[in-house]
Amino acid sequence: MLTRIPVIYMMMPSVLLLCLLVSFSLGDLPTNYEYYTSDGISSGLSTDQPTFYLNGKEIYIYSGAIHYFRVPRAYWRDRLRKLRAAGFNTVETYIAWNLHEYQSGVYDFGNGGSDMEDFLHLEEFIQTAQDEDLFVIIRSGPFICAEFEFGGFPSFILRDGQDLWVRTDNELYMNYVTRWYNVLMPILAQHQFTKGGPIIMLQVENEYAITGYKDHNYLWHLRQLMLDNGIVELLVTADNPWKGTDGAYPEYFLMTGNFDSDAQTNLDTLKSLQPNKPIMVMEYWSGWFDYWGQQHQNKTADQFKEVYEAILSYPASVNMYMFIGGTNFYFLSGAQNLAYDDLNTKFTPMTTSYDYGAPLAENGAYTDKYWIAQELIAKYNPIQTKLPAVPDEIKPIYYPWVTLDKQITLDTLLIHALSDTSSNLISMENMNINGGSGQSYGYVVYRKTGLTLSANSVLKIEGRVCDTVIVLVNGVRVSPILETSSDLNNFGTWRTNDSTLILNTVDLTDVTVDLLVENWGRVNVGAYRQYKGLWEGNVLINGNIISDWTLYALEFKKSWTNSLTDWTSVTSRDINQPVLYKGTLSITGTPGDSYVYMEEFTKGIVIINGFVLGRYTKMGPQQTLYLPAPLLKEGDNDIMIFEHYQPAEQVKFVIEHVYTNH
Repeated sequence: MLTRIPVIYMMMPSVLLLCLLVSFSLGDLPTNYEYYTSDGISSGLSTDQPTFYLNGKEIYIYSGAIHYFRVPRAYWRDRLRKLRAAGFNTVETYIAWNLHEYQSGVYDFGNGGSDMEDFLHLEEFIQTAQDEDLFVIIRSGPFICAEFEFGGFPSFILRDGQDLWVRTDNELYMNYVTRWYNVLMPILAQHQFTKGGPIIMLQVENEYAITGYKDHNYLWHLRQLMLDNGIVELLVTADNPWKGTDGAYPEYFLMTGNFDSDAQTNLDTLKSLQPNKPIMVMEYWSGWFDYWGQQHQNKTADQFKEVYEAILSYPASVNMYMFIGGTNFYFLSGAQNLAYDDLNTKFTPMTTSYDYGAPLAENGAYTDKYWIAQELIAKYNPIQTKLPAVPDEIKPIYYPWVTLDKQITLDTLLIHALSDTSSNLISMENMNINGGSGQSYGYVVYRKTGLTLSANSVLKIEGRVCDTVIVLVNGVRVSPILETSSDLNNFGTWRTNDSTLILNTVDLTDVTVDLLVENWGRVNVGAYRQYKGLWEGNVLINGNIISDWTLYALEFKKSWTNSLTDWTSVTSRDINQPVLYKGTLSITGTPGDSYVYMEEFTKGIVIINGFVLGRYTKMGPQQTLYLPAPLLKEGDNDIMIFEHYQPAEQVKFVIEHVYTNH
């Protein structure tokens, strides 16, 4: 690969041109770090002029977003090298507070004991970025949005109830933030550019203007916490330019903008808000995300190119959100509630896939947008540095179909689950489990035993379910199946308020009623105190309030799932209650990437060797789950499906995503 040669050279004699080509060949160019640090490091990013200067040299930041917690650790180097090979000089990532502090005061930065531990080697990710000749932008929140579960907040903070108000200078909230930042910031401080590391910029909060709070004391305190913990690099905020200065202290932070259209107007707005300062787009949206039950999103390559080129030619620095979207593994996809209340009024959950229509597909494959970005950066970047060769793709493979021949029914699963008792209904977050941190993810089952039900007894759930409920009478499901998008309008979902259901048609005594509630993902936009389970009101049968419940937490943590021994052979697939099924995938040789095809199932989760791969639902649009090779091993692999309704007999594998709607 050669650098761009000015047009005048093309008119020179061929021998001279050949000499120039050789002299300007890739091998003679400095690396990114050689160019900016060859004379030593004396300063970080400067914003005292209309363009950025790094260590005294002009720089346009060409960044791409890669979230370490959405890409398997074994693939970090591959994705980062692909970023650098396209001409980018910087990688941007959020920091997921809810993963690193997975229980109150308990932290995981790799090998820390959580199910996501292998994704959480934050310092390794930062160091790998530097090894791959990339600078780093850190967006540390504490709120990150990111279409991620609870916008990155840990759910245990909700245990403080109505006295806690996130994203403000609220004392209860800031106590949690202070404790977290006092752990996180010293780690990041060691990797700052002026300390010899790659971090050149850190963001304070995220799209704060959208809250409407305008709590400048809050932003000031976040800044002070960072400074007190050794942060010296440039601090920025990021908001939609049309929000003005509502999300920032312009005297303390450089404002950056988020948008994907009308680049000229948005960039002009940023310039007018900060005269004679560098202009940067923190989020240029390369694509978009999907919601369960809605159509698959697709931003075309032409749409992508038009706005990206307008930004580069302005000229402005820009971070592409996303360069690779990756996957919402485990239970980590977020949601929106555009009613902007905490009552689930317009809850809209997001899919397991965060492919985002990005330049790199979810599995790291190149898309048309990759080559467009490479072409445009080469065209507009005034600084030429050495780039690696474009890495080969990791090709997905087919695996043999796996027969699900073992099962554990819901009744048996509950024998092994953590439990709590309460006279009244409480949310999963307020259960007295996990060292006082409550339940974050999965399912909570509310059980009432010893009931006497006359024929046609009516169950009523006051308020809304958070988020869906399956009702069982003596272990048999009596609530409707949620299979299609239109089914979300029926009993059992957040869309029905004060919903009712007939439990039985004949008189029954000594009855057990189970209400299995699934957390489909806490909102990242639209509400900031969203509890999961049944908590908005009472549960009544024939008008009588039911009390004294036993609650069971089905969290499907890896250690718990792998310890289950009560497997029986599958004799029927019409049990009419949620069932955990298991089969064996035998692999000879080194495992490869694949996709688990789930359209023949109805709704539930896929578990690979104890690790929750993610959610699926037949309603779509996503019908496949990306299965990265690092989650597999040579030999026998456990494939488990927790199916809520109607299973298929076999699990099938394909080599690309399938999108359909039902």
